[in-house]
Amino acid sequence: MECLKSEKIESGPMYGQFLIDSLSSGQGITIGNLLRRVLLGDLKGTAITGVRIAGVKDEFSLIPGVREDILEILLNLKGIVLKSNTPTRQFGRLRVHGPAVITASSIQLPPEVEIINPNHYIATISSSHILEIEFKIESGTKYRLANELFSDKFEDFIETDAIFMPVQKVDFKVENVYDNSNNIKERLFIDIWTNGSISPEQAIFSGSNLIIDLFKSLTEHKIKKEKETAKEKNHIKPIDPYTHIAIEELQLSVRPYNCLKRAQINTIGDLLEYSPEKLLELKNFGRKSADEVFATLKNKLGIVLK
Repeated sequence: MECLKSEKIESGPMYGQFLIDSLSSGQGITIGNLLRRVLLGDLKGTAITGVRIAGVKDEFSLIPGVREDILEILLNLKGIVLKSNTPTRQFGRLRVHGPAVITASSIQLPPEVEIINPNHYIATISSSHILEIEFKIESGTKYRLANELFSDKFEDFIETDAIFMPVQKVDFKVENVYDNSNNIKERLFIDIWTNGSISPEQAIFSGSNLIIDLFKSLTEHKIKKEKETAKEKNHIKPIDPYTHIAIEELQLSVRPYNCLKRAQINTIGDLLEYSPEKLLELKNFGRKSADEVFATLKNKLGIVLK
């Protein structure tokens, strides 16, 4: 794999283009689709998932001296890009005395969390009021709605939707080329845009590792299943193939057949539980009947009673 382009925009987002060549026919679109799916849906990111504003009970309240309403502030907060070095929940705080223009750089964060776009606008205080906000910061994947994030422990926070995805967009295209032997090969071009919390190089590296780990787990699971099946087979007692065959299949004459049925011998399996001596103890089951049963078992099924 080769990196063809790598660019960073001042506001934070990053772009990279990568080339994977010498692919067999059909592999380009397969790998491209798989990488796109993993990059957009499975990479972890960090986002603000809730806020607690001093003097505010819900998102429909008004903040004295602040130009924006609560919903506008929540929408602006969704645009803050965060990078965290820990998967645990973190908290940030903001306390600004107006008049002032508030940006993301005003937020005080623990050392494990970094703001990628510190100039991102949050709100404007137009008078001498004080705005105090506490932020709840969490890690996750994909997009999660506010009601999926909170427990009763944080019910005093205003819930916010969270976009955890560090990769914003992925495009790919496949080109056919001829190798030295005049065989058709494919080249896969992948374009990746991130929010700046992760570089395109890190994104494609992490995505590739996730795919490798997935296929490793599938292979290990298959081997484990095969081993378990082998163990189960070793513990299973062999089943006689004639166990469930009805004695009617032997086509015995009336006398031995009736004697066997009266003794509740309905299948070949039942019959094989009797020795020749025990069969002769059955009522009205004489030597002639026994000889017929022995001969039929031997001629039809190759079974000799012992």
